[in-house]
Amino acid sequence: MEYFKLVMVRPHLENIPVYHLPERYQFKLFEDQDEIHWAAVETAAGEFQTLTSALKHFDKEFSGHLEEMKKRCVFLLSPDGEVVGTTTAWLGEFQGISQGRLHWVAIKPSHQGRGLAKPMLSYALSIMAKYHYKAYLTTQTTSWKAVRMYLDFGFEPARLHNGDQDYQKGWELIRQLAPDKQISY
Repeated sequence: MEYFKLVMVRPHLENIPVYHLPERYQFKLFEDQDEIHWAAVETAAGEFQTLTSALKHFDKEFSGHLEEMKKRCVFLLSPDGEVVGTTTAWLGEFQGISQGRLHWVAIKPSHQGRGLAKPMLSYALSIMAKYHYKAYLTTQTTSWKAVRMYLDFGFEPARLHNGDQDYQKGWELIRQLAPDKQISY
């Protein structure tokens, strides 16, 4: 599949869909030394080639914000206590506006397809709603199944006014892969 970068926005953080975890799964927030768990999940999900590169990225992006991570970074625990998923109800700036940023959504492949992504997203957005009134995320066409889920959660394509042809091609590809979804950009 062709790779194109995409940006999605949720114009408000009201009426967040609620999904519950399957029995015996649970959430926990980031604690000191949890960067190894973040790196392991992100590496297993294919975001990084090695655990070392994931840890370096974590250090670069989050080491100065560990107290904020303790309020915003969610881990998903399997019934046996293994960290199998993560996402962060982060903060960022998009189109000149400070807002929530859904960031680094990942579930280990061994736990994908078990009804975990929607509850994790629901939980993260409920955290984000405590701090922000709107949100954005960045993704890509190769994550088209996640894009479908984001659409179901009220995210929509961001309207970029820079005439980026690849951005438009990306949304056309998503439109083909998700013909049942209302997509306008």
